[in-house]
Amino acid sequence: MFTKVERLISSRNLRPKKKEGFLKIISIFSFLGIALGVAILIIVMSVMNGFKNELTKKILGLNPHIVIEPNSFNIDNEYILRITKKFTDVSLSKTYSGEGIAISNDKAKGLILKGVNIEEEKIKEFFKKNLTSGKIENFKNNSVFIGTELAFNLNLKEGESINLMSSAFIATPLGGLPKQENFKIAGTFNTGFLEFDQNIVFLNIQDALSIFDKSPKDQNIELYLTDPLKANQYKNQIEIINPNFFIYTWADLNKSLFSALKVERNVMFIILTLIIIVAAFNIISGLTILIKNKTKEIAILKTLGLSNASIKKSFFLTGFSIGFLATLTGIFLGIIFSINIEKFRLFLSTVFNLEIFPADIYFLEKLPSEINFQSILIIFFLSLFVSAIASYIPANNITKMKTFRALKYD
Repeated sequence: MFTKVERLISSRNLRPKKKEGFLKIISIFSFLGIALGVAILIIVMSVMNGFKNELTKKILGLNPHIVIEPNSFNIDNEYILRITKKFTDVSLSKTYSGEGIAISNDKAKGLILKGVNIEEEKIKEFFKKNLTSGKIENFKNNSVFIGTELAFNLNLKEGESINLMSSAFIATPLGGLPKQENFKIAGTFNTGFLEFDQNIVFLNIQDALSIFDKSPKDQNIELYLTDPLKANQYKNQIEIINPNFFIYTWADLNKSLFSALKVERNVMFIILTLIIIVAAFNIISGLTILIKNKTKEIAILKTLGLSNASIKKSFFLTGFSIGFLATLTGIFLGIIFSINIEKFRLFLSTVFNLEIFPADIYFLEKLPSEINFQSILIIFFLSLFVSAIASYIPANNITKMKTFRALKYD
């Protein structure tokens, strides 16, 4: 693609003379600008990919993958049997949830009351993983599990009582009053999600139906899949079995969150790409000055028979080499930093005594990072494309030069 002469001219251009020190400075800034732009873009994309994936794992660990609500119809055993036969890789659980209020020590808190069956595999697995105090065996009738944050806010401990009030009303001589009952705290759990630990109370399924004045036919069906990312496909197939029920997935519940993350990721990509584009302007200015300084040499090369195309290619190669090497350096730095980003965070937190990436805001205990090689390839080719455009613009002007004017006074 490039001849030996063109490569030789390009390599000489990359080593400016002492009197051309300004060109050397421009070349260094071009190199550093593109390298840092590529590195920062890779780091930010890796962090955002890691954040999204970690958040997805957290959400999938706390929520069912598909929920089927009766929607005024009866979910009978025949319907459940049809689902378990058609989807053999699905774990099924019966639950009931509703809004309520927790009252204790002159404090009140609005929350979600969720009734579960502790004997079901996924429910038992959840508590084994997240319980911080108490035992699963203690979760019986008239007992509850509460989050550590809720326990802290209401000043409650294992073994104490909590009063729960539901949205169901009971008739009294004084009129309708919210139904409420006292429960013993069988233990506390900590999922790492502040909002979840503050706003969820787990009851036995019979207690939940009782406090909301419901019957077993009002229970919801929760499904857990081996591949949660296929939840929408399963949802479409389940809707065919019986379209009367209200069915939604974990993705439906968190659609706004993931849409916001996607928009933020795309905006950050566009903004940080501007760093590379701005750095590429240094290539344009550097090559333009270089070509002006090399006017006599270019005229001599033309006189010796070198074509305009070859001269143009040699100067194009000069600018493109800076962009190419800077891109490779940026990718190397970006990958190294992304792999060790948690160590850098801990170092900065220790040295400057700053709380970077607080867990109570971002729901995660450490700064996540996941390198996506597809994203790196996109950044690589994007940087090369910008460098190529920036190198071509000044190199193309060589064809407009007049040889006789350059040598007129020599």
